[in-house]
Formats: sequence, structure tokens, C-alpha cells
Amino acid sequence: MQILVFGLGALGHVFATLLQKAGHQVVGIGRPSVTKAIKEKGIQVKGIWGEHKANLKGVYTSVSELPSQNFDLMMLTVKSYDIKTAVESLKPLVAPNTLVMCVQNGYGNYEIASEVLGDNHVVLARVIFGAELLAPGKVKVTVCADDVIIGSPKQAISSHRLENLATLFNQARIPTRFSPDILSYVWDKILYNCALNPLGAILEVNYGVLGEKNELRTIMNEIIKEIFIIAKAYDIPLFWSSVESYLEHFYTKLLPPTAAHYPSMLQDIQKGKRTEIDALNGAIVRLGKNAGIKTPINSIITYLIKGKEQICSQRKKR
Repeated sequence: MQILVFGLGALGHVFATLLQKAGHQVVGIGRPSVTKAIKEKGIQVKGIWGEHKANLKGVYTSVSELPSQNFDLMMLTVKSYDIKTAVESLKPLVAPNTLVMCVQNGYGNYEIASEVLGDNHVVLARVIFGAELLAPGKVKVTVCADDVIIGSPKQAISSHRLENLATLFNQARIPTRFSPDILSYVWDKILYNCALNPLGAILEVNYGVLGEKNELRTIMNEIIKEIFIIAKAYDIPLFWSSVESYLEHFYTKLLPPTAAHYPSMLQDIQKGKRTEIDALNGAIVRLGKNAGIKTPINSIITYLIKGKEQICSQRKKR
């Protein structure tokens, strides 16, 4: 299979390496500093999925540099705030049978991609394994809470085709399965990320600390309650019938295995980079405004993250 991985961050490194090693022809697009390192030394992946090395078929810094325009699968592994630009640049390359997979965190990525490319081309993925970029061309897989879940929210792509795609990823040693309930899985992760990621970034602590303090639990509970209200207003399918049932699951099943984990949002802020807050708590705020629903806790969290982004970015420039 001819595969394009657009965005050679930590996840992009992992997908590109394992798919290339499984025998597919993988081309990557990334930042100049990253592509230079990969061209010279290839990619190395280590961690809980073992040690792997691969030399990609090609590595480029933009779509315009691509020598070939025939891809069976395009994987969008850019940050959520870059999704629209990436999708629009790829649109001329999408053939009748091309699939484009969105693996970003948060809400709005699939909606942007499907509006530009059409529902029959866009696969939505819920990715819940963690990877740390150690250096350009070197990455470590640190945690895997569940399989990658793929699906078509509007059932515009056949289940047979999606099951075959899941098999392809499993053969590349990326645990993956197809589900017709992909939206529920994505919102399950939105609940988890909105509660933990920004609060951990603001306080600069791991998830375990957030779960230990009653005051911080209260904030997370309110974040989650507001998301449940938004989900009900928009008829978004959740796996949980009530806030209480989700909170019990959250504190007893989800948080403990990742207690030592520090949020990726904190890493972005410390590097002076933009975060994905607009696709997480910021998206909840936007959906609330559109529906006339107040979301005060998610609003405050969003403003705090944006403020911290600016402060840390200014410090980096000094």
C-alpha cells in the first residue's frame, strides 16, 4: 500500500516506522529539522512495542515536493490547529479510492476534513497510545491504554473496508480495531483529555496528583459535567448514561494506569509551542455558545491555558 504520513511528530514517527517495516511504501512530510534527521539516519522507535528501525520511501517538507501523487492512505498526524491547512493542501491528491485518516485529539478535526474531502474519504481514529519524541528521528512509545479505534461517523465507508484497514495496522504491530461507534470512543477520550490535560499543564503535575486532591477533583468533575450537558444538547452518543457512572469509571479505571503521565499539553507549553486547547475545552465552549449553554469551568480552563501559552512563548523569545 502507498501511504502518506502528513506530520512527523511523535505519533507520525510511530505510524510511519511500523507501517514501512510491515512492507508498505511510506512517505512522510514534516518540519525541515525533522526531515533532515530522518533522511540521514532513518527513524528509530523504542518502548513498550519493542525496538524498530525504518528508512522511509521518501521524506519531504511540503506536498509540492512529492514526486508521486498516488496514495491509498493519507494519515493526518499534524496538530489539530493545522488540520484545515493540511487537508486543503492534500485535496488535489485524493483519488476516488483514497482514504484520509484523522488521528488528532479533540473535536472538529473530522468535521473539517469531511467538509473539504467528503465523508466517503475520511476515516476517524481514536488514538490512545502515548509516544515521546526524544529527538528528530527518535521516538519512544510510553503507554497504550487501548487499541486504536477507527470508523466512519456517518457510515460513509464500508465496514468491510475499514476492517481490512484495521487488519493492515494490526499486521504492522499497531493494535487496531474497527467500530461503528467511533464517535462514542472519540468523545470518551475528549472527556478524559479535557479533565486531565489542561489542568495538569496549568499546575505542571502528573495525572496522579490531580486525582489525589479533592479540590482538583472538584474542578475535573465540573469540567466533565459541562461536557455531558453539551453532549446531550447535540445528541452526541456517549457510552455513559450519567455523569456519576462516568466519574466512577474515570477515577477507578482510567486515571490509575496513567497516574505517572504528564500531559502533552504541558510539554508543548514548555517548548513555547501552541497547544490543542481549542480542540478540547475550547471546543466545548464554542459548542456551548452556539447552543446558548454556559460552560464557565471549561471557559476558565481555556483562558488559563491560552494565557500560559503566551507567557511561556514570550519567555522562550527572550
